[in-house]
Amino acid sequence: MASAPEPSSLTTLISNTGSHPISALTTQILHDLRYQHLWTSLQIHTPSKDSPSTGEQQQQHYSTPLISGIPPHRIYTHPDEQLYMLESGLRDEDILPERVFVLPTAQDQSWSLQKMAAVFDYLPDTEERPSLSGGDDEVNGSTKAVAAHLAEYYKQTDKARATKEWGGKRILLAMANRGMGGDGTIVYYIIQEGIVKPRQN
Repeated sequence: MASAPEPSSLTTLISNTGSHPISALTTQILHDLRYQHLWTSLQIHTPSKDSPSTGEQQQQHYSTPLISGIPPHRIYTHPDEQLYMLESGLRDEDILPERVFVLPTAQDQSWSLQKMAAVFDYLPDTEERPSLSGGDDEVNGSTKAVAAHLAEYYKQTDKARATKEWGGKRILLAMANRGMGGDGTIVYYIIQEGIVKPRQN
């Protein structure tokens, strides 16, 4: 008689994290980010009752933890930011990826604007700045000239964040197919706070 197959590393990990469905979902998405997409410095952020969200409905909803981490490459570049980079002679490879927040969700989970606003309220106003450490002649594989452009770029980034010129806060919505017959596929969507102004070609 054949023995049962060994459980996968993900199944073993989920079974050791707790019985709550949200814990299992968060663990599944964290595992996917770490091993499938090669993110580093992953953390789970559990909202407290002292978070900025107000109202009983938001507090009930906002027990969903967030995941944050650093992807191997940048996830999104605003079109105006891209134009600034081109004018400054900067490439995507010159700019280090920043910490990105991820909201774990299941495919049939319902969301409202109020719930999503509570998530954005929880996000920090400023993002971790990647360090520009390196030798005298080289900064992250770039020349001194590029390093000077990077310093200007980060100044412009701070200004653009304050005015939301390059868009407001962003989050990655991770949606797992976990329903009846779901295969566990995870799809990621970029969600931006506020209204995005249509662009003219």
